[in-house]
Amino acid sequence: MDTADPPPVIAVAAQPLEFLGLLRRAEARRRLAWPIAYAREARLRGRRWILAAHGPGPRLAGAAAEAALDRCGGRAVVLSTGFCGALDPSLRAGDIFAAREVFDTSGRRTFPAALPQSPRSFHQGRLWSQNRVAVSAEEKASLRKQGGDAVDMEAAAVAAEAARRNAPFYCVRVVSDPAGETLPADFNASRGPEGRFSNFRITLAALLHPSSLLPLLRFGRSCRRAALILGDFLASCRF
Repeated sequence: MDTADPPPVIAVAAQPLEFLGLLRRAEARRRLAWPIAYAREARLRGRRWILAAHGPGPRLAGAAAEAALDRCGGRAVVLSTGFCGALDPSLRAGDIFAAREVFDTSGRRTFPAALPQSPRSFHQGRLWSQNRVAVSAEEKASLRKQGGDAVDMEAAAVAAEAARRNAPFYCVRVVSDPAGETLPADFNASRGPEGRFSNFRITLAALLHPSSLLPLLRFGRSCRRAALILGDFLASCRF
């Protein structure tokens, strides 16, 4: 009988907030001194998870996936997770979306993704992965016409690193903003030289445009609720 532990799940997101729900479900957790912005080890249903977040966009997400796989000896299940924007008008904020394939807009490549086993229902489709936030409803409508069901900024880079290591790849995300909704701020203008979001720039933009402050706060609360929904779903999954 094979009693070996299953390989760990490496979950890569852009921001630590996206792990809020997972951490609430964790049986144990500890900080990892790794050369990325955020790294934690957790136990969920007895299985080892690595939570890695290094910032938004493909370059930072790829670095997080590479660092985690290096330190796991390349033996792991790789999961791209966090928030996504809806392109399919039927998707609502808080809906779970699992990609069957991820389209990389920079390399014009498509990566297949496995689907998790879960007793809970979830949406499936094609994830459009690009190096910018899809801010406006008009941009989302344009991406929808090109064949996307949801949009994110990191999944393609994580998928590419998983493919390079021959590691199983999954992509499970939660919808933070519906297709017909324009975000309360242009988060692309708030990215610094490395691609990270600058809280200072976001706050300054809100102060310069006070009418955006309340929608921005509402969006932040919505994202926290979405992160909790995502954590509950992931805790129910088998990868």
